[in-house]
Parts: sequence; C-alpha cells; structure tokens
Amino acid sequence: MMNTVYDVIIVGTGAAGLFCALNFPETKKVCIITKRRADESDSFLAQGGICMLRGEEDYEDYFEDTMRAGHYENNKKTVDLMIRSSNLVIRELIRLGVRFERDESGKLAFTKEGAHSQPRILFHEDITGKEITSTLLECAKKKSNIEIYEYTTMLDIVCNDNACGGVVIADEANNISILRSNNVVLACGGIGGIYKNSTNFAHITGDAIAIALKHGVEVENLNYVQIHPTTLFSRNKGRRFLISESVRGEGAWLLNKAGERFTDELQPRDVVSHAIWKQMEIDGTEHVWEDLRPLGRDVILQHFPHIYKQCKDEGYDVLVEPIPVVPAQHYHMGGVKADLAGRTSMEGLYAVGEAGCNGVHGRNRLASNSLLESLVFAQRAADDIMFSREHRGCGEDNIDLSEYEDIDGLFREYKNIVLTETERRG
Repeated sequence: MMNTVYDVIIVGTGAAGLFCALNFPETKKVCIITKRRADESDSFLAQGGICMLRGEEDYEDYFEDTMRAGHYENNKKTVDLMIRSSNLVIRELIRLGVRFERDESGKLAFTKEGAHSQPRILFHEDITGKEITSTLLECAKKKSNIEIYEYTTMLDIVCNDNACGGVVIADEANNISILRSNNVVLACGGIGGIYKNSTNFAHITGDAIAIALKHGVEVENLNYVQIHPTTLFSRNKGRRFLISESVRGEGAWLLNKAGERFTDELQPRDVVSHAIWKQMEIDGTEHVWEDLRPLGRDVILQHFPHIYKQCKDEGYDVLVEPIPVVPAQHYHMGGVKADLAGRTSMEGLYAVGEAGCNGVHGRNRLASNSLLESLVFAQRAADDIMFSREHRGCGEDNIDLSEYEDIDGLFREYKNIVLTETERRG
C-alpha cells in the first residue's frame, strides 16, 4: 500500500532519479514513481558510455571539448563542477557494482567518441546505460527506505505561493490521488515522445516542462534539441535504434551512395548530422551508409555485440556490408531551469537529468556527458535536500481532483504545450 507522505518524491527511474534516491540515508523516506516499468527509461538505452576526467592534465582538454561541442553557450560553472566530480561518481558506481570494461592488466579501459580530443569514456560493451541504470535499480530495490511504484503517472505538482508540496498521480487503473512532500525531484527525462523519429521511449514526452510552464516555473533553452547522426534507417513506426557514437570513435566510416567518405566522422553530432542531411540531398536518398568493417571483426563482436545482433535481426551483417543510417531526435539540452544544486525557481522543486537544464551542455551535448551530468547533479540535489534549510511547503489542501479525470486529454494538452513552446522558441 502506497503511503501518502514522504521526505522526498522522485519522478523517474532513470540514472538521475535512482542515483538521487540512493544518496539519501535510510532515515529518509523516499518514493520513486515512473510512468511505465522501472527499466523503461532512456538511461537504459544509452550505448556509448560515460565520461571521466583522466587526471589533471586532461582537465583543460575535457573542458574545451565540452564547450566547443556546446558552441560555447555552456554554463562554465556547471561544466567545471561536472568534470571535477566525475572521478568520485565513477568510484561510487564501481563500488555499487557497475562493471566497466578493463584491459588485460585490469585497469579501466577507455574509448573515444566524436568531438573528444582523447579517449576518456568508460563503457560496458555497447550497453553502458543499461549496465549503470540496472545496477542502480537493483541497489534501490534493496533499500528499506525507498519505495518504487511502476505505472504511476505524475499528472501535476501540488503547489501554492511558489512552493512545492507534492504531486498529483494516477495509478495503472487511473485512480487519482496525491502524494505529499516538501521535496520533489523531477527526473522524468526529455521530450523524444513528441517526435515521429526519435531514439527515446514514446512515453517520455516532456511532462516536467509542460507542468513547469503551467505553474510559471522557469524553463530554459527549449529549442536546443539534439539530433543523433546515426540511427538505423527504417520505414517502420516507433523508436529508432541508435548506432552508438563510439562506433565512429573506434573508426567506422560514413559513406555516400557511391561508397565514398564525405565528412569527418569525429566532429560534434550537430555538424555530422548536417553533413548527412546535405549528402542525402545531393544523392537523393533517404539515408547514408555507415561502414563498421574498418573496426575489424574482433572489435565489432567484443565491443558492439548488441549493435551487431540488432543489425543482423534487421537483415544487415555489419561484418560484410555497410548499414543504412539516418539522423533522428535524440536528446534535449533544454528543460526546467536548474542551478548547481538542481534547484528550480520554485521552492522545494528540483530538476535533474534530461528533465532539467543547468546549462552544462550548451547548444549541443558532447557525447557521453549525459550519464555523467545526470549522476553529478542528482547527487547535488540530494545533498541540497539533506543539508540546506528545510523547505516551507505549500500548505495546499483544497485540490479539485476532478480536473484530472480526462487523463488522455491532459497529456494531449501537455504534449502540445511542449511541442509548441519548443518550436516557438526556435
């Protein structure tokens, strides 16, 4: 039976939400809710890896790589904090049981991706997001103070006088109720579900943004939408399968219809995407081709076994032929505006991970910074809740739940708000 009052409510079971929950002591009662199954968050889909600062001599290069990819629109303070915090976060992930690839001597192995000046990305095969997030989920399930409720949808936040006091939810049977807490963390992902072609789960539709706009909470950079250059081309509806950035980082080529390379594959994602669109227009094709054969059989099968299998299931053998790829919506750099502690403009309301925008990514995210950024600022939000002054709460008791009865209509409205505002601010 679900309680109604918690110390902290977290919306979302991705890397940010789970890591935030795990940073509270067992004296704090934490509730995590998610729209679908707990393992159906975009964090589980991340293939490439997670960045880590490789010693002080790497700091300036890592900082510059992040800034350059973001077109120098990044918040320098959040970039610095993310990079400086990376070693502690990685150490904690390893302590929790995350299995990163290691070399023959047992040392951590690193790969390189587009726009990185050197290898600094830790990985687990080509399912790093699943490895990290599933480990966090299993750890959270073992904690006596953490309750996880699947198929539980946030319909709204409870608020008054610019203070948050909980969330309005619907369970799987569409029963509507209220969960109370003076600390609510929005970790419910990006906006991919509003797009026809996206690498995201369809149910992740920017609810945090719509609800923030409804209540006058500040948002930022809503038009900063990242397109991933290489997803497996398909005419079928639904989520697009991503061909990881690290495939190109390891040496894969992009080819036109004549089988010729037409761009530098290691440029930032937005630059590569534009080069692909331009080549498609020149060739009159619906896609270009990505050739994994330069990697060699052993690298493909050992580092990218899931990409190999998925392509094989789709009828392509990457060991002997190029595959058709096309850009698709992948990530949202905008979101609910948040500071270095994940705090929004509403007291008691936090936004972390892709739901929030602290400016770390600027206009365009550097590959494999997303998991790191989510974890760093989720931990910061937990610290702020633990160690800052207590939030006053909203004291709102007179809530008419009948206005939420048309749940389908409510989410059609939310999706329209997000799509309209994203386009309007472009």
